[in-house]
Amino acid sequence: MGRILAISNQKGGVGKTTTAINLAASLASAEQRTLLIDLDPQGNAGSGLGLDKANLSGSIYDCLIDRRPIGEVVHQTELRFLDVVPSTPDLTGAELELVNAEGREQRLKEALASLANAYDYVLIDCPPSLGLITLNALTAADAVLIPLQCEYYAMEGLAQLLSTVELVQQSLNPQLEVEGIVLTMFDPRANISHQVADEVRRVFPRLVFDAVVPRNVRLAESPSFGKPVLLYDIRSKGCEAYLQLARELQKRPARRRRGARVA
Repeated sequence: MGRILAISNQKGGVGKTTTAINLAASLASAEQRTLLIDLDPQGNAGSGLGLDKANLSGSIYDCLIDRRPIGEVVHQTELRFLDVVPSTPDLTGAELELVNAEGREQRLKEALASLANAYDYVLIDCPPSLGLITLNALTAADAVLIPLQCEYYAMEGLAQLLSTVELVQQSLNPQLEVEGIVLTMFDPRANISHQVADEVRRVFPRLVFDAVVPRNVRLAESPSFGKPVLLYDIRSKGCEAYLQLARELQKRPARRRRGARVA
């Protein structure tokens, strides 16, 4: 199995789905076989890659609840090396349906086992919560990648997420790491953006990626066209940021093998 990354932050509006879509597309553009799994009931990761929600052959809900083989709900995208497993509003009720289920935290991990060696990267777009669905993602993942917006209250909830990661490490997934923090929605004209970026780098010096995702009109427009920004405007600053992030991410496993400390 390739590297599995859960993209998570229980605070909404931080650029989590934007990061999932565009990081996945950037990895695919480097000919890395990439699968994006949408675990958010809103289903924006799928629609942002051009899928029609009304004509899906299946979704991640079917895998988690009915244990349908995940390979049956993989959909292709415009990018040759990028596939997606979409979500639907049905996933909203999955938390309750899984409460009394045996091995409820392991459902996604079990589903992904059938895809061994099929992908270089599996990215999981988590919902904006720390419930059972997100717990499934953290149990299945090798590492968690945290988008953090450069605005007021950016650090709010980060300590809770890191605490949840520690609990998962202790009980369900001892190998789980924090891959890093991605600064998003950076506005170079705003003092608060610089203050937040400086503070996060001071508190978490080894975790923050060099790539910083700016506020960018083209990045905001691309989902309405069902395209990652790579296919919408490759020259935009938003696209450049995610391409840089993908390059950084690809270098990190090599750093780990050489014994460098990442998290």
